[in-house]
Amino acid sequence: MAKIQWSIAATEALKADGLRIAELDTAGTPGFPGDKKAGQELLAERAEVLSSLQERLYANGRSGDSRNVLLVLQGMDTSGKGGIVRHVIGSVDPQGVDHAAFGVPTAQEKRHHYLWRIRKALPRGGQLGVFDRSHYEDVLVVRVHNLVPEAEWEPRYDEINAFERELVDAGTTLVKVAMFVSLGEQKKRLRERLDRPDKYWKFNPSDIDERAYWPAYQEAYQAMLDRTSTDYARWHVIPADHKWYARLAVTELLIEALIQLKLDWPPAKFDVEEQKRRLAES
Repeated sequence: MAKIQWSIAATEALKADGLRIAELDTAGTPGFPGDKKAGQELLAERAEVLSSLQERLYANGRSGDSRNVLLVLQGMDTSGKGGIVRHVIGSVDPQGVDHAAFGVPTAQEKRHHYLWRIRKALPRGGQLGVFDRSHYEDVLVVRVHNLVPEAEWEPRYDEINAFERELVDAGTTLVKVAMFVSLGEQKKRLRERLDRPDKYWKFNPSDIDERAYWPAYQEAYQAMLDRTSTDYARWHVIPADHKWYARLAVTELLIEALIQLKLDWPPAKFDVEEQKRRLAES
């Protein structure tokens, strides 16, 4: 029996244009008509496609191609960003992955412009870069908790757009993903971390405190989507109550981005027949 496929392209099903976060069905599976079993079966198949495309990207980078792909993951605590890194990015060659996680800025980072630490972590040519949280923390957490005056964070939307334009012009393909779970699903996942000793390391008491700011975060995320989803760096919104769907969706978004690069295997920089002869004689 043929595997259930996406009914429309993931980039189309998940586009942020005109979406209202407050109305999002976080348990939905837009663009994919199958259930968990069908999703997991397709994910196993598509992970192989992703791995092959990523290997081509890496091979071209080794041959001097400066292009790269950068996956930007944003989401509230327990939205599944770590699961994406483990189960989606974990399916490709780690040699071709540049991963960075951005937490609370260090003392050194605070002495610099907020994009300083971001620029230092940008992926190299041929790499699949992954940002677990990103420069968007400086219009999300900073805004919600009034860490700097509005006059300071408000201009950052335009500054981020200009920064991303610069990246795209230099050869980076941006795949920006905002992941959303319901308040109830987040509570369930936090409880699981408290019930399982092997999950204690993932729990932070401040995660409970942040739940009180849910409306403010929704407002901040809405502004982020409205003001920084551009024709060269669009946001994709993923309902993430179902982990299997979120992983399938990100896999598909990355595949679509890599296909757009029209990558082929780099040609040999040596005479193949001559090297075959030398090998035979060795």
